[in-house]
Amino acid sequence: MLGLGVAGTAAARALAEEGADVRVSEARRDVDVPPELRDLGIEILGGGHAPEHLEGASLVVASPGVPPDAPVMVWARQRALPVWGELELGARLVRVPYVAVTGTNGKTTTTGMIAACLRASGVDAIACGNIGHPFPTAARETYEVLVVESSSFQLQLQWSFHPLVSVLLNVAPDHLDWHGSFERYAAAKSRIFANQTPDETHVGNRDDQAAAAISREAPCRVRWFTLGEPGPDEVGYVAGELVAGGSLRIASPSWVSVAMRADAAAATAACLAFGADASSIEAGLRVFVPARHRGETVTTAGGVAFVDNSKATNPHAVTAAVGDLTGVVLIAGGRAKGVDLSPLGALVPRLAGVVAIGEAADEVVATFEGRVVTRKAGSIEEATRTAFQIAPADGTVLLAPGCASWDMFRDYEERGERFAAAARQLEGEVGRP
Repeated sequence: MLGLGVAGTAAARALAEEGADVRVSEARRDVDVPPELRDLGIEILGGGHAPEHLEGASLVVASPGVPPDAPVMVWARQRALPVWGELELGARLVRVPYVAVTGTNGKTTTTGMIAACLRASGVDAIACGNIGHPFPTAARETYEVLVVESSSFQLQLQWSFHPLVSVLLNVAPDHLDWHGSFERYAAAKSRIFANQTPDETHVGNRDDQAAAAISREAPCRVRWFTLGEPGPDEVGYVAGELVAGGSLRIASPSWVSVAMRADAAAATAACLAFGADASSIEAGLRVFVPARHRGETVTTAGGVAFVDNSKATNPHAVTAAVGDLTGVVLIAGGRAKGVDLSPLGALVPRLAGVVAIGEAADEVVATFEGRVVTRKAGSIEEATRTAFQIAPADGTVLLAPGCASWDMFRDYEERGERFAAAARQLEGEVGRP
């Protein structure tokens, strides 16, 4: 087993409980071994991956964070060892049908929506995979249906993954430092439907040209979703109302976010393909609560709204986060993951200013300087205060970094929490409107 994060720990435990002799190779030197792994007799080798860690192995299972060109992966291939990812292991263990969701943005929200709608239809369903509950763990539990959030990292290392319904939400450049190119990234996404058969269903996005081109290659039925008016056997919107097939109307919450409306359409298409009825989908969407850091208004200070979309870690997600807002001061920057940030310049008409942070601060400034008020900040607290000073009355300070958080924070959650704390401190100083 390569890696002892959440996915690696779950995979190691599943393998050991299935009777395998498990050894874990971990990059960190100081490793806190979970007691449950120690009790299972799992050997932990810390301090960096080494060739000798593979001695005697007959199978390598890699955590999603280990890139395919990492030396330890090269050593495994040189030894002709099979290399599985988390999805491959889960697919070998699972005994119930599953729905799979991938895309550059919206995976967690759509996965949660589908699980909520299926539960409302009376099915014991759980969201799992990249959402935080590992697929191999859920595969060995007693649920009737699994809804698996699937990242490009995970999809690249699978051969047996076979969802009954698959969903591709969108595709835009992301994680290019890991995959090496957009073409390889897109190819990994396409693996979500690689094993589907003609009597199964893939759900594609008619509005996303790049994603739609991939979805058309699916070897099964393709059901489309759109933010526009749907055609026959499609899901979309008519006068703001969620509609399936032109006639089946589904009363959904009045979400402001354009991105969340798209996710709801995709979830509806997937649930209909799985066999859920309209009333169950309505009920599921009504009770669904989005995960944090995905467009949450954390406070309002002096008439300015502070919105936490720390999970917007690529330009495509930033564009969706801004949506149809105006008077926005954008806080952006971090680790760009090899992605070109210049497409963010298209947002200028909606912006009142930009505050740049992190490793990509200079690139953010270069994108916006001379076109909108632009500042740099050395911390998220300074960025929040600076953005408030720039913001117009009744404007919005939006944390939508377009980048990963690892240069300054533990993860996107810490980034969002510190932004929210800084915003609430401002509220205490200036008050609400």
